Amino acid sequence: MNKQGYSFAKKADKSNEIYTIVFWRSIAMKVLPYILLIGLAVMRQNCTFAAIKTQTVEYKEGETVLEGYLAYDDAIKGKMPAVLIVHEWTGIGPYVKKRAEQLAGLGYAAFAIDIYGKGIRPANTEEAAKQAAIYRGDRQLMRRRAFAGLEQVKKYPFVDTEKIAAIGYCFGGGVVLEMARGGADLKGVVSFHGNLDTPNPADNNNIKAKVLVCHGADDPYVTQEQVVTFWNQMRSTKVDWQLIIYANAVHGFTNPDNGSDPSKGAAYNKPADMRSWQAMKDFFNEIF
Repeated sequence: MNKQGYSFAKKADKSNEIYTIVFWRSIAMKVLPYILLIGLAVMRQNCTFAAIKTQTVEYKEGETVLEGYLAYDDAIKGKMPAVLIVHEWTGIGPYVKKRAEQLAGLGYAAFAIDIYGKGIRPANTEEAAKQAAIYRGDRQLMRRRAFAGLEQVKKYPFVDTEKIAAIGYCFGGGVVLEMARGGADLKGVVSFHGNLDTPNPADNNNIKAKVLVCHGADDPYVTQEQVVTFWNQMRSTKVDWQLIIYANAVHGFTNPDNGSDPSKGAAYNKPADMRSWQAMKDFFNEIF
């Protein structure tokens, strides 16, 4: 073949190659949407898509109207474990609601319970301290309010009433420990930077739940003396308990709203927040 013939043949081969590529590309573009639709249909048959539902719930303790916050994944079939959440001393707000939604995303029916009562939402630290003092000074009232939340969550048909736990933050951490001391039928309780003291140490013998306490090593409000006293009280019982202490963490270390200045006594600590959340998840995997 002469040089001119070779050049012509080469161009013809290249044209055929380009034509082939264009042909199969056009086929792929036409077929791809159908492949995606088939794939989506298969996924819908084999996968469950999360659909977190939330609602404000009114319930009562005696004659007092309380207002909680419920979150759950309504795509889950059958009954699911439940987790009660007890608020900080500022009452139910965006923070505990966010935690409820996170727990719902993990497959739990999460119910943020109300200790203070409907409409009682402290606007500043002075109001918060006043409200918290009412219940810290009357542990029986504190327990009744908490137990009302426990009874409420048991009413939901999607809740496995044999698998309920409670978690609490700051003031709420102390509340869940008091629930346990009151003999609450819970699988476990988790306190995040919560108060550990109790006016009735003998009540520790009533604890049926497993206990996890997540504490900041530099917490100026939950003192070392309080931690040691709690330690000794737990050791004197048959309770299955854990105490995890996080370095460089002060009070309120799980809440970003507390800022980043530890010198204020309450501040967010991301490593402690992430580690304590993972510890809680591992704890739930064990008890449930």
